[in-house]
Amino acid sequence: MLEQVEYDTLEKEDLVRVFIKGGISSPGDLLKIIQVAEELNVEHLHFGSRQDILFASPNIPRNTLKETFESIKTTFDCDGESYQNIVTSYVALDVIPSTSWVAAHTYHYILDTFDFQPKLKINITDPAQTMVPLFTGQLNFIAAEKEGYWHLYIREQEQGEILWECPNLIYNYDIAKVVKTFENEYTIGIPIESTKVWNTIISTLDINTISINKKLTLPSGPFPYYEGMHRMISGKYWLGLYWRNNKFDIPFLKELCELCLKTNIGKITLTPWKSFIVKGIDSKNIINWEKLLGKFGINVRHSSLELNWHLPVLDQEALELKNFLVRALDKQDISTYGLTFTIKTKPIILFTSVVIESIPSSNNDMYNVLYAKDFNCNEPKYTTFVKRVPKEAIPPILIELSHLYYEQLDNSNYGDDKPKKLNATSVIEKVYQCQSCLSIYDESIGMPDEGIPQNTKFESLPSSFTCPLCDANKNEFTEVEMPR
Repeated sequence: MLEQVEYDTLEKEDLVRVFIKGGISSPGDLLKIIQVAEELNVEHLHFGSRQDILFASPNIPRNTLKETFESIKTTFDCDGESYQNIVTSYVALDVIPSTSWVAAHTYHYILDTFDFQPKLKINITDPAQTMVPLFTGQLNFIAAEKEGYWHLYIREQEQGEILWECPNLIYNYDIAKVVKTFENEYTIGIPIESTKVWNTIISTLDINTISINKKLTLPSGPFPYYEGMHRMISGKYWLGLYWRNNKFDIPFLKELCELCLKTNIGKITLTPWKSFIVKGIDSKNIINWEKLLGKFGINVRHSSLELNWHLPVLDQEALELKNFLVRALDKQDISTYGLTFTIKTKPIILFTSVVIESIPSSNNDMYNVLYAKDFNCNEPKYTTFVKRVPKEAIPPILIELSHLYYEQLDNSNYGDDKPKKLNATSVIEKVYQCQSCLSIYDESIGMPDEGIPQNTKFESLPSSFTCPLCDANKNEFTEVEMPR
């Protein structure tokens, strides 16, 4: 039976990802997936950061999976990541503010133009919302102010921080054509040649593009609270559901879908935060939802501290560290509203305000703590706050970072590119950071263990210098600012 499998021993190929295009599913389609999982003796479903559904499958033959999902016309992949789910910010509609012209039908029309399963990670998002990250895809389409048009930002290296900005805005119904052309030129593991491919697109495809007149403005509002029952502008309600361990029981999900069908709920939408939202609940049916939640003992009153975490799916180390940090911080007077956190135990694309990064070569569970510029989770570059600290030291560090976050909200320079004093005692200094593992070279400290004395200029290091942690070359270090 699958419930006997130890999740921390699973390989990626033991996971099945069921693609929920755009994170949007009808209750009927989701119920079919749940019934299939039940037939395969799966007891829990998990939601992934790309708005897909995952479950463990170590004992299920691939042929069985293929035949089963073909019978319900649903696409899937064993997690070798040959194919990807399309992420959209549809889930944020009617929940938090959005761009006026980006409506439900906008997403549906664009998604309908995809008659193929992408190999690249595609994001289609509204920059006015703060729930769904903008830049976690390889091809990131972001709504422009001009109605019907989208910016395109490309992450040329899958784990890289540098984004290539397309010089033109792309029309709604040409997005799939653009993606298809990039996919034809794409080889897994090889950087995308954005300029070359874009020139091919412009010269060979009949698509509607216009020049960019105004730069994209990143969202700067706080991260939303996405759990519980909330009133919509229409007078109906939306319900956000989160489970601490990201194990959603099959019996509960079945009854939830059946209640949606019974009460004419048309859509269930997945967030990238291991949770989902049900919209359009009529006030007369709220008592039925309260009964359902009560029957399964579901709590919908978690603190924002508990909710705002991104962890790799089925990562026991990350889950245990998160639970330790939440318990420790719950004992303190700390507000984390507006902040988000990631525990990074393996290479992933980051999309949170604060990152707790496990040091792979450490035998003593040591961690680095990083933060995004302005604590904005859509900023692609992160700055190291502290290095090589044990987990017991992380809670007070997170408290300090939360204080810095609230202080800079009132800073008159907020949102510009000028260095800021993060608190009364902090001093901004320039250091050199490895772009592969985020290690820091501080000229004032040097690297005594590597035979490099204090006050050695980075330019004076020999060309043969490599990162002592990951062996990256000297030219892979870039100058960054961080608090001393």
